[in-house]
Amino acid sequence: MGADFVILSLVPMLIGILAAVACALPGNFLLLRRQSLIGDAISHVVLPGIVAAFLLTGQVTTLPMLAGAAAAALVAVALIEAVRRLGRIEPGAAMGVVFTTMFAGGVLLLDVSDTSSVHLDVEHALYGNLESLIWIDAEGWHSLVDPAALAGLPAELWRIAAAAAGVTAFTWLFWRPLVAATFDEGFARAQGVATTALGLGLVMVAALAAVAAFDAVGSIIVIAMFICPAAAARLMTDRLGAQVAWSVGFAVASAIIGYVLAGYGPLWLGGQDAVSAAGMIATVSGAILAGACLAGPRRRGATSSA
Repeated sequence: MGADFVILSLVPMLIGILAAVACALPGNFLLLRRQSLIGDAISHVVLPGIVAAFLLTGQVTTLPMLAGAAAAALVAVALIEAVRRLGRIEPGAAMGVVFTTMFAGGVLLLDVSDTSSVHLDVEHALYGNLESLIWIDAEGWHSLVDPAALAGLPAELWRIAAAAAGVTAFTWLFWRPLVAATFDEGFARAQGVATTALGLGLVMVAALAAVAAFDAVGSIIVIAMFICPAAAARLMTDRLGAQVAWSVGFAVASAIIGYVLAGYGPLWLGGQDAVSAAGMIATVSGAILAGACLAGPRRRGATSSA
């Protein structure tokens, strides 16, 4: 039983945990800045960028994918401005048109491209491929100290680990200016903080997390990882440090519980087939947020302030 867990479940669960934490950290600041839907925007525009990067380079690695996502974001900004000016419509409508059009374009690119061999197709773009990221070279817990077995770990684990480390480092290094700019941008600017560059850095870090989490949960369900843990944590405390800690705890819990329920929940209910791990992780995240809304110590204050 232990060997089966190491081979089939340990790595997917670790990837799910790291993806959830990498998204939850910037999600806290996006939430407090009232920019949570930036995560939604990123999730839509990264798909055509990721597919285009693969078609140009033939590689599914972090740097080309991130470069493609960044290029797609720049195209999205230009298109939104063009639609807003030429169509004379309000920015929200322009964003909705551009985001959905670019996502649809990404889906079409996947349909006409032969990318299934690298787990880059419409199904994986929507739901991720977390269940398939198994550790084939493992034989049991002793493989954790076996260099030969460790060399066979899925590349996706190293990618999301590097992204989570980068997001954590950004949060730690820029904690004070992030806090100042989030709560009082004018004061932060007066203190010499480059608030525009810092805001752009936060968006880029969120994009890094979204790209790295693409393998685990796809480009749509990742929205729940940005919003739900941070929103639930906000209902538990009014201190930012504690909120970040709560959000990380909620992210880890949703990844572990969601993965276990996806694999064993149907069996416990008499079914025979597992369900999508990414979908269940997002569902558990939503359930945690619902629980915080009902029982969180800050729910009354959050309701009244809204």
